Amino acid sequence: MSRSMALACVFALMSVAVRQASACETCKSPYRPGTYTGEARRMGNGVAYTWVTLNEKGKPSSVGVTFTETALEGLPAVPPKGMIGTEYMLSLPRQADKTPFSHAVVNWNPNGHVPAGIYDVPHFDVHFYAIAPAKRYQITAVGKDLARCRKPVPAGYMAAGYIYAPGAEEREMGAHWVDAAAPELHGQRFTKTFVYGSYDGKVIFYEPMLTKAWIETRPEFSEPIKLPTTYSRSDFYPTSYSVRYDEARREYTVALEGMTWREAPAAKAKVAGRSASVKKAASRPASRQPSAGRAAAAR
Repeated sequence: MSRSMALACVFALMSVAVRQASACETCKSPYRPGTYTGEARRMGNGVAYTWVTLNEKGKPSSVGVTFTETALEGLPAVPPKGMIGTEYMLSLPRQADKTPFSHAVVNWNPNGHVPAGIYDVPHFDVHFYAIAPAKRYQITAVGKDLARCRKPVPAGYMAAGYIYAPGAEEREMGAHWVDAAAPELHGQRFTKTFVYGSYDGKVIFYEPMLTKAWIETRPEFSEPIKLPTTYSRSDFYPTSYSVRYDEARREYTVALEGMTWREAPAAKAKVAGRSASVKKAASRPASRQPSAGRAAAAR
């Protein structure tokens, strides 16, 4: 093989490695741009439903839950027995398959929950889960499973500044982590906050928490969220969340926005290994071809 041919092969391998490194960030999407709706479910006197918006390249830019204005009316005054609130589970549309999220759960807590004096007011917990419902239902938060709830999240996989909330392990949810700098933890009245959840040492949900009274003010709110530096799987992850009211449609929307591609360490290591192989191949001297005269003499 000539040196030019060898270099051509090396560059081809490098091109493949780069494409695999960026994976879904640059690959062609099978979906058209637009907003796709998922499951809809009755909530209160209204309806709640999920959706995902894909950008001009067909990649996810935001996911969310929207509920009609009437969904805030006729909500249960008492949670089901053994639960702290009423759960409304909603599957995300299949077009959200390049995000980590499989489904959302809106938890209505008429009496709030722990800790007393902070979150014990009527509010919604809007969970976006990165595990399947069947896996979530296996979380009991008692006995040996409580230890799995309390398993530490490795450094880098949890956003800096977030602290474990002791006593906030819940069945079918897992453990909760709160922002140590959140205003409600420093004497201010709770209206909204952003929470992470974990189970068995992995982040499994992103959760905006919003009081019913604050939502009813019809906010136009958006805020960056504190982010981890490392992710357990390669996907598009949110960088902000928002809560908005659409007066024309008479709907409220809770969204995770600013979706950005994040590469998991395992994928990075795989690509790095391929790149090292490519560089090693490039450093080898190319085999020399016999001259035409020598080739003729050999014959």
